[in-house]
Amino acid sequence: MKSQNQIIANYYNQTQNHYQKWWRLEDNLSLHYGIWDTTTKDFNAALANTNTLMHQYAGSPKAVKVLDAGCGVGGAAIYLAQNHQCTIDGLSLSEKQLSLGQQKVIEAQLDEQVFFHLMDFTQTTFESASYDLIWACESVCHTSHKNDFIKEAYRLLKPGGKVVMTDFFLASEKLADPHKWIQNWAQTWGVPHFSTLNKFTTQLEEAGFDAIQSTNYTEGIRKSAKKMHQAALLGALPSELYNLFNPQVSTFAKTHYKSGLYQYKALQAKLWGYEMVVATKSLTKTEI
Repeated sequence: MKSQNQIIANYYNQTQNHYQKWWRLEDNLSLHYGIWDTTTKDFNAALANTNTLMHQYAGSPKAVKVLDAGCGVGGAAIYLAQNHQCTIDGLSLSEKQLSLGQQKVIEAQLDEQVFFHLMDFTQTTFESASYDLIWACESVCHTSHKNDFIKEAYRLLKPGGKVVMTDFFLASEKLADPHKWIQNWAQTWGVPHFSTLNKFTTQLEEAGFDAIQSTNYTEGIRKSAKKMHQAALLGALPSELYNLFNPQVSTFAKTHYKSGLYQYKALQAKLWGYEMVVATKSLTKTEI
């Protein structure tokens, strides 16, 4: 039986080519949902807006040390290094992601600011109180035990340091989901389960975080969710034909297009929401 880390690595290794096609990964260096507002002109700008907003919610820090927990191909790390003079350690479980990310960092001449590691962000080898900011964009959902991320983030942050993250949260612990849209979405994305915002913020408090804030951006990502749904519809027939003539296709590559259908159906049914969460490490609580 595969471990959750193997499942995550397989998902991103097997589907990176899909993101390259549908999310223009080589150009945008983003695998996340773009956040739209009244000034957003196009999808590329929405993707960039997610990074901009996360930085703003973190307090707009300059020249700080950042841990990017689930760094993808390094888009956020490059943004933080280029625009805000930060030094970043980016963590991923996907060899393909880190290979592309390292290539882009070298091209941007940022290899003295951005460093990538093949590592589980819930169990790192870094020293305690090493970071000013922990950045997690749509990555914590992949962990089997969300509290493992919270405890490790608390350990790694300096007193007064912050976590800033975006993620998907269930609308309720007891969902009426007869079509199993949430369950099917999770399976096609390598997600063991989604948490509720209430449960997650309670875990943050119990770990010693304070000044916890959450902002709902569900309407802000609706266009991105719809774009993913449209891509799934366009890709359904080619995907099924490819699967038919290539029976050895990898598990996630075979079903990945369906995730676009499930996430949008679940969103329309108000089964999940998209939240920006910020929490500060207490200056007084004893280390855990």
